[in-house]
Amino acid sequence: MSSAGYENDELIFLDEEAHPELEPQIHKVWNVLIVDDDEEIHTVTRLALADLIVSDRKLNFMHAYSGEQAKALLEEHGRDVAIILLDVVMETDDAGLQVVQYLRENLDLPEPRIILRTGQPGYAPEEHVIRTYDINDYKTKTELTRSKLLTTVLSSVRSYQQILTINQSRLGLQKIIASASNLLEEHSVKGFCEGIVTQISSLLGLEAEGVVCARAGSVLDRDDNGVYILGAAGNFASFINEPVETIEDPAIVENINRSLRLKKHILENHSSILYLNSSGFEAAVYMNMNKELTQVDRQLLEVFLSSISVGYENVNLFHELRNAAFRDWLTRLPNRNEFINMLDRPSVSGAADLCVALVDVNHFSDINDGLGQEAGNMLLKAIGERLEAGFDERVIKSRIGGDVFGLIGSELQVTPQAINAVFSESFTAGDHTLPVNVTIGLYRIGSDKSIGIDTLKRTNIALNRAKKKLADNFEYYQPEFEQRTTRQLNMIRQLRTDFQDRVLQLWFQPQVDLVSEKVIGVEGLLRWPDGKGGYISPAEFVPMAEYSGLIVDIGHWVVEESCRRIKELTDSGFDDIRVAVNVSIPQFRDRLFVDKVKSALTRYGCSPKRLELEITESVVMDEPQIVIDALTLLKEFGVAIAIDDFGTGFSSMSYLQKLPLDRLKVDRSFVKDIKPGENAVIAETIVTLGNKLGLVTIAEGVEKREQASFMIKLGCDEAQGFLFAKPMPFDDLKAFLIAKNNESDDE
Repeated sequence: MSSAGYENDELIFLDEEAHPELEPQIHKVWNVLIVDDDEEIHTVTRLALADLIVSDRKLNFMHAYSGEQAKALLEEHGRDVAIILLDVVMETDDAGLQVVQYLRENLDLPEPRIILRTGQPGYAPEEHVIRTYDINDYKTKTELTRSKLLTTVLSSVRSYQQILTINQSRLGLQKIIASASNLLEEHSVKGFCEGIVTQISSLLGLEAEGVVCARAGSVLDRDDNGVYILGAAGNFASFINEPVETIEDPAIVENINRSLRLKKHILENHSSILYLNSSGFEAAVYMNMNKELTQVDRQLLEVFLSSISVGYENVNLFHELRNAAFRDWLTRLPNRNEFINMLDRPSVSGAADLCVALVDVNHFSDINDGLGQEAGNMLLKAIGERLEAGFDERVIKSRIGGDVFGLIGSELQVTPQAINAVFSESFTAGDHTLPVNVTIGLYRIGSDKSIGIDTLKRTNIALNRAKKKLADNFEYYQPEFEQRTTRQLNMIRQLRTDFQDRVLQLWFQPQVDLVSEKVIGVEGLLRWPDGKGGYISPAEFVPMAEYSGLIVDIGHWVVEESCRRIKELTDSGFDDIRVAVNVSIPQFRDRLFVDKVKSALTRYGCSPKRLELEITESVVMDEPQIVIDALTLLKEFGVAIAIDDFGTGFSSMSYLQKLPLDRLKVDRSFVKDIKPGENAVIAETIVTLGNKLGLVTIAEGVEKREQASFMIKLGCDEAQGFLFAKPMPFDDLKAFLIAKNNESDDE
């Protein structure tokens, strides 16, 4: 195009000499691509727009002289181009339109604004082309005076700026959604806080350099309320979990504290503090800003911070839940759950030289009862602190529960001697100085690759064994301990099943008058068939029934069965024979025990004197008042009371006088000592005592005639033993009684 076409243009040119003092300090530009095959058009356009400033930015011109050149340039710099002043007709009639198509479809760049220019007034693109390819304007070169060109470029730049802002906002929101989603998957406070720094950096196009700080004593298990660095990135990464004062820049520290104090953002050049708060969980985020934040940046930040504030609250709540699940609230040591988790770790499970210990504080309940729970809590904290100080970080310490602590460490470190050394000095709990004794159970892991719960179980078995030892306060686990325990548990399960299935039997052993040898009573004895033609010894299963609590139900059944048999004996003509049954301490602890006995007697219409309850000395000594009160009520109802195995325990004479007794049983061990030509001092003493107290005496375990004769000489009234009859089922008992009656009739 010739210069004649511009004779009416209102072009004003600046001097060639530059005036830098008049120019604003502008660092960014709008890139304008001029595509035309006429060099003069490039020059005129550049001169016309050279002094134009839009939104504090100058124009930077890029040049292409053909459609192909334009495509190549756009492929490399297309994302940086704001406006394209594009000639339609160049090497071909539609070269310009091909550039437009290439830009929009191939390069997928919707942002750059396009102004089509043509030197052929009769040529214009079709309407659908302008609409499809988002062309801003179409002008002939003759009508583009300077003022019109300025207006067109200004409106196009603003249009480009708005589109860019919208797209940046859209991309920013997408990043916010993705960032928030990623952060919400993070459950650790440290990981979440580091994620805040990196995600904000990504959102704003910054290098990841910053810290997240909060008053985090509870998060970091610190007692103070200082401000700590919870997460960091870049040069600050080494400061994580340290006080904020660790940062050597006083200005940063002051701004962080100011943000938390004022509860708001502090946005300054090159340094910004962003304030987070949700339901009282607050934090300050310092970012090293190397760019000035635009309005879009600030808006995106507000949206992002609002989104992640809830996540920050959630991660703190998750931390609190984790602490509640895996950390002891009092000592801040790992709890039982975490102890088991640590036992499951590969570094622990199967380690050849590790030892696990459980340390039980003896008589801790006495401290709680005597000095109060607060003193007890202070003692537990002091023990936790002493364990932390007494063993280095290689030994894992834990509070398993109540007054039991756990240790995991090398066999050389976790030893009874090392643990006892920790407790060798008294502890201070408030105003109290308390000596503490402990019992220790230990388990050498060795090559055993058991799961954590099994390791803890075995250590606990060793602890329970240690509690029964008199000489030492510790015990190492041995496999036979568990085998014995497993056998006992299996037996308890089987006992419970067989009791419910009515497999247990009540046998009876006759008791006779020593002089006439007439049967005057029977003792009910439990029998448990083993399913193989034999019977399990009562000495083995009765203690397990007492331990499991099953003895209460079994004891009630024995009373019921005895009353039923008393009625059957009465119906068979044996109305003067009493039935004696043993009663254990768990039965006396049953508040309905007395009512159950009375109810059974009433239900079967039995005379109360026909039922005799036998107790041992140990039962009396366990809880004497409960036993005395219950027996007194039953005695008033008419039930007979006997003390069994007398002389084998350590009875108090005062308790003996308080018991409403009818009968005193001489233990078989003293009867067994009776030999021809020798005195049985203890048996004689017991019989004499019984006579003095006005009690009937009965000797157990009489197996020989000379034993019976000697007991008669001592003044003993009754006897029970193999000499007279063995224990037998009820049907055999009836036959035995009938036979005895027939013998009497024959005589």
